Amino acid sequence: MTDPSLSSLAELSAMSAEALAARLAEPGADRAALIRVAAEAGVAQAQLVLGQMLLDGVELPAEPKAAFGWFNRAAAQHDMFALNMVGRCYELGWGVAVDTARAGECYRVAAEHGLAEAQYNFATQLALRGEHGAALDWFRRAARNAGPIGAKAANYIGSFHEDGWAVDPDRTEALRHYRIAAEGGDFRGAFNLARLLAGEGAMEEALIWLGTLRETATPAFREKAADFLRRSTDEHWREAALAVLLDKEVPTC
Repeated sequence: MTDPSLSSLAELSAMSAEALAARLAEPGADRAALIRVAAEAGVAQAQLVLGQMLLDGVELPAEPKAAFGWFNRAAAQHDMFALNMVGRCYELGWGVAVDTARAGECYRVAAEHGLAEAQYNFATQLALRGEHGAALDWFRRAARNAGPIGAKAANYIGSFHEDGWAVDPDRTEALRHYRIAAEGGDFRGAFNLARLLAGEGAMEEALIWLGTLRETATPAFREKAADFLRRSTDEHWREAALAVLLDKEVPTC
């Protein structure tokens, strides 16, 4: 394995963010070496990628403390993705002692710079602290993102409308946001949409959305959903929903 040449580092530094991300993601025996040398040369995006590799233990041995250090170096160069990861490290104790206050400050700064992931994380922290009005505002900002983060935020907004947090309870608005979340690929949104549709008698569509959880949801969430369904007092819905969720034959009567 050979280290990247100085000319290749100069080329990396001259690339656009999109081109650089694509180059750093290219497979190859020298990928880790390229990323490490670029990171040590001060390329912020390489520092972020190296930090993620060290955190996940992908292509390199897992070293959470070193990962935290690289995230910090990239964040010092105003990389908001890296700052969000610094927040995650503080929140979850990855390579550093847990410090939710510092995590929240990282999220807040990155959120104010428009990073949807940080907006979602900051909103989640605010919601857990009971600051529902501020949380809802940040979830709405995150929901403007067209990707998975936007879908996850839409599911949260649906919960706010269903439960009456910071807004009056509104089942119609809850249903609308759960649908946005489900159509965006969020499995929690799909489950919540199915739950509300079943309550309105739209069982056929509800079962379709429940069926998507077999491919999209984590095993832990599927088990949690199954436990919820087992407590339903509507026997027909309970049996049909569990059959679809657990991929069994749906009862016909």
